[in-house]
Amino acid sequence: MPRTGVAPDMTAAAPQQRPPARRRRRRTAALLVCVLALVAESALVVVRLAGLDTGTPLAVVVVGLPHAAVAGVLILLTVAALRSWWLTGIAAVLVVVELVWLVPRFIADDVSVPNGAPRLRVATVNTHVAKVDAGALVGLVRRERVDVLAVEELTSKAGSAFDRAGLAELMPYREAHPEAGSAIYSRLPLSGGGLLHRDTTWPQPTAQVFLGGRGVRLVAVHTFYPLGNARRWAQDMKALRSEAADDARDTVFLGDFNATLDHASMRDLLDTGLTDTHAELGHGWAPTWPAHDSRLPPLIQLDHVLHGSGLVAVSVSEHTLPGSDHRAVVAELASAGSTS
Repeated sequence: MPRTGVAPDMTAAAPQQRPPARRRRRRTAALLVCVLALVAESALVVVRLAGLDTGTPLAVVVVGLPHAAVAGVLILLTVAALRSWWLTGIAAVLVVVELVWLVPRFIADDVSVPNGAPRLRVATVNTHVAKVDAGALVGLVRRERVDVLAVEELTSKAGSAFDRAGLAELMPYREAHPEAGSAIYSRLPLSGGGLLHRDTTWPQPTAQVFLGGRGVRLVAVHTFYPLGNARRWAQDMKALRSEAADDARDTVFLGDFNATLDHASMRDLLDTGLTDTHAELGHGWAPTWPAHDSRLPPLIQLDHVLHGSGLVAVSVSEHTLPGSDHRAVVAELASAGSTS
């Protein structure tokens, strides 16, 4: 009787084939995710290059450019590890473009402060609709020896609270307009005060102090927010640009611009001859919003101190105040020298 043979197990080798197949599927999935991320990053770069954010909802998206650059580096490393050379080339180009925009902000300008130049310490605080702690605000002014303070989202009630907390003694001079939501407080005498005659959503207070015998004009800035109405925000930024274009040599614009250096409107404003203090000093990463939740670090820099060519930055710092959703910015400026 013939022996019945046992049929060979044809599935024995199958498990050895599964890992390569699984790896291929994982690689394909990873590449797909990278492609989608590169499409989004490319779109953001195009928006920034073409200035498509001005007056459009894309203004909200542009604020994420620094974060996109970090993600872009990770994508570049990932697609290179996956040996997808076309995607590696695309990712590399995007990263290079973003670094060209971002790296200069981390390199301090080669500008020296003249010996013996008079100095002015300024600060800007957004009160978060009067929710900021008055004692903390006054403490900041005292501790940082602030000469001029710009306050946004001010109310009459908040102004009274600040004075009760000691601001009246520290800064007896003021150009306060709670009906407009902003004010300029000063340790030094103010002159030429009032509101800018520009088409802005909220009137912008302005006043002048004297620094080493030369007048320095200050503008407390608070623009509308792009998330609420991008066109109105763009109009506010355009109005500030018109103001700066007249003569900004000895002018300081400080406050809540609701804009980053990646917004076309902000770059247009800087093109008038203004300098961003953070970028001038190489402080390329100084997010100021949101600052009201300790579980979430600030992600975006909306608050700035911009100055004309008649001044030079000495220092700049950010400070968290209880109750405010913005970090306060304190900057020390010095006279750049002769006006001739």
